[in-house]
Amino acid sequence: MNARTEPVEARPDATTRPPLVRELLLVAGLFLVYKFGRQLATGHTAEAFRDAHRVWNLERAVHLPGEGSVQSLLLHGDTLARVANTYYATVHFPATVAFLVWLYLRRPAHYVWARRVLAALTAAALVTHLVFPLAPPRMLAATGLVDTARIYGPSVYGPPRTDHLSNQFAAMPSLHFGWALMVAIGLIVATRSRWRWLWLLHPLLTLLVIVGTANHYWLDAIAAGALLALALAVIHLPHRTATTAGRAHRTLVPADENVLVGAGR
Repeated sequence: MNARTEPVEARPDATTRPPLVRELLLVAGLFLVYKFGRQLATGHTAEAFRDAHRVWNLERAVHLPGEGSVQSLLLHGDTLARVANTYYATVHFPATVAFLVWLYLRRPAHYVWARRVLAALTAAALVTHLVFPLAPPRMLAATGLVDTARIYGPSVYGPPRTDHLSNQFAAMPSLHFGWALMVAIGLIVATRSRWRWLWLLHPLLTLLVIVGTANHYWLDAIAAGALLALALAVIHLPHRTATTAGRAHRTLVPADENVLVGAGR
């Protein structure tokens, strides 16, 4: 009787991709709820400016660097200011959508996790906008900052009194920074390239842009980071994902449990 032993390869766990139509409706619904919720926070102008003075004074009390030091770098030339304004206006939402689409197609388990985290972060931001309306630094004379989008263009905002498409008194937290940070974290977790840490340049550049264009205070970004950290602590990444399973090393069964192939021949 001849017998030979062969290692048994562990089969990776398959991850089912969520139905596309359901995901499109879900993401679109969440976006509409958020946009509608932001409109509920409008009309609190006096309160928003009071909160802005509090935030500005708190930053000075804890010795955070002045936002003006970042803006002064942008004001060395018209081109740099326009590039920053364009980045603020065009990168935020498309980059997040592209991130979710890529995860959906290539890393389904990571997609579900990232979508949940982004939804939790956005919901928390909406609540904060309702209870803590905040005028951005470009509107606060005490900051000495200028509205770079209004002066150099392009601008995504109109005059606050006539702008019915956005709530300009919803500066805290900064979802520009929060979403950018989640994009970087999600791509670092979902990929294995040695260069994946370079994705951190996206939230770093976003931070410099939102502060330099006077659309957000430092504390807006800090608040977004804190809310994101809370969401990540509550919503855990699945232990076995499409990425880790697809890249797992071949697992060998211990010698005493090898499968006998051809026994009894």
